[in-house]
Amino acid sequence: MADFTKAEHTPSHSSKPPAPPRSILTLRDICTALVSDGEINQESAERVLSANLGAASSQTAKRHPLELVAIAALTSEKSGKTLDLDRLTQWLAGWAGQPYYHIDPLKIDTPAIARVMSYAFAQRHGILAVEIGPDEIVVASAEPFKIDWEGNLHQAVRKDIRRVVANPEDIRRYSVEFYQLANSVNKASGGQGPSNSAGHQNLEQLLDLGASDSADANDQHVVRIVDWLLQYAFDQRASDIHIEPRRTLTHIRFRIDGVLHSVYEFPEHVGMAITSRLKILGRLNVAEKRRPQDGRLKTRKPDNSEVELRLATMPTAFGEKMVMRIFDPDVLLKSYEQLGFSREDRERWQEATSKPHGIVLVTGPTGSGKTTTLYSTLKQIASAELNVCTIEDPIEMVEPAFNQMQVQTNIDLSFASGVRALLRQDPDIIMIGEIRDLETAEMAVQAALTGHLVLSTLHTNDAPSALTRMMELGIPPYLIRATVLGVMAQRLVRTLCPHCKVSAPVDTQAWQTLTKPWKAPPPKHFHKPVGCLECRNTGYLGRAGVYEIMTLSGALTSQITDHCELEQLRLDAYREGMKSLRLSGAQKVASGQTTVEEILRVTPASQR
Repeated sequence: MADFTKAEHTPSHSSKPPAPPRSILTLRDICTALVSDGEINQESAERVLSANLGAASSQTAKRHPLELVAIAALTSEKSGKTLDLDRLTQWLAGWAGQPYYHIDPLKIDTPAIARVMSYAFAQRHGILAVEIGPDEIVVASAEPFKIDWEGNLHQAVRKDIRRVVANPEDIRRYSVEFYQLANSVNKASGGQGPSNSAGHQNLEQLLDLGASDSADANDQHVVRIVDWLLQYAFDQRASDIHIEPRRTLTHIRFRIDGVLHSVYEFPEHVGMAITSRLKILGRLNVAEKRRPQDGRLKTRKPDNSEVELRLATMPTAFGEKMVMRIFDPDVLLKSYEQLGFSREDRERWQEATSKPHGIVLVTGPTGSGKTTTLYSTLKQIASAELNVCTIEDPIEMVEPAFNQMQVQTNIDLSFASGVRALLRQDPDIIMIGEIRDLETAEMAVQAALTGHLVLSTLHTNDAPSALTRMMELGIPPYLIRATVLGVMAQRLVRTLCPHCKVSAPVDTQAWQTLTKPWKAPPPKHFHKPVGCLECRNTGYLGRAGVYEIMTLSGALTSQITDHCELEQLRLDAYREGMKSLRLSGAQKVASGQTTVEEILRVTPASQR
């Protein structure tokens, strides 16, 4: 057994542990250095070595990740935290004097990596190229003292090599994923570079004589690429996948927390095959590329949970563009607290939605979370004693507790005719996807007057504007007074990453901009984004709603007349307890959930 006694009693806190006696680290080398650095004690080191005697005694133990994994359950003597693989890798980087590198797959140029070195070379040496520059290549390794590969790689690429230390599990996983993807793309391309086949709707067609035709949508390599694309989107918490054709390439982008990120670039004919494959899965007409189409498909995540995707295609100058909206039940069906409701917001919203009949409206622009709010609300109030029916365009997510119908304009099944049909189905609660015209609005009013609770959406900037919008559609004020229970406007804001946010001094001017014309006292301190591994250095992780909830009381109802003034209606709503979107956002700033800049970015100016 190794003698760690001296190292344990005189840990080197001011300097790094001595270099290991060999370039390939063994478990003994790592334990010795950890004890020397004061991270673990002698007893822990001996216990690890005894449990992994075979690996420790071998001079040529597996390069990764056995050694670090064997220690990963221990607790640091310095910090008191568990030495997980990430913390051990950071310690290893410090020991070797090399930067620690977190591999973010969204920022990796996968095709370029595959061109730098072969998969066999990367696997043999346990390395992965993570950044390719004009004069330099950044190479990640979990063996910081191993240098026998550097000379060969430098000679092959003729560029400087900068070494970094990365999590061995990440290197192993992404090496397999990146090279398999690059191989599938190459095979699907038939080993060719970009081409311009003449078979698709490219308005600036370049004819490449003798070029091969496009890849087959059912080719096994295309199937693998599509599987990878979907799995990758689930891993990255994407809400949308954009497949965008250009003249010679197809761009893939993911929307994560409301922001688009570039992910990959495929050769154009591989991109066409990917789109065709997805159209087949979504039961769309593969041959029709001139008209927009809509479809849906269902798949499973690795944890066996089901995920629905809504597909929408559109003809563009360089081919067919596709957007896939991902509807994860865990994301779409949330509690009021998870949606971002404060206690006061929740009480006001539940007051409006707990009535037996009337109309409740949710307003906001596209992508503001209206669908999530409606589904989550229906899920909260639905029970075995209630018949919940919906008419949607399209059905966002199939929910077994609801009876859902989809608008189909080709057979004249509109929102209005759908509501008319639902009224004959003995419903208790009706959800209308959107009130777009007078006929739909009239059917919603009719349903409310005949004893049903109706939930629907409108596109207005704030809550009071929904009432004037109903009048503009042609609904008489007396019917609005008789049926509308409440209106909620909402927006989605990015929330600060809890792992890295830090306190910041209060910017009084920014706070006044956010809360004017109200005189809200500023909080003791703000919080600001920093950026860490958990949030991909954005400083934000996830989103939450800010809400403006107007419940119609007697004072407000009397304002709804043919001569209704929107400004006066808004002032009366404020007096009755409605908080503006910005004031609601200010509460989230004060509680450290988000920033002033984020609230100002997504909310309209308060009017008074």
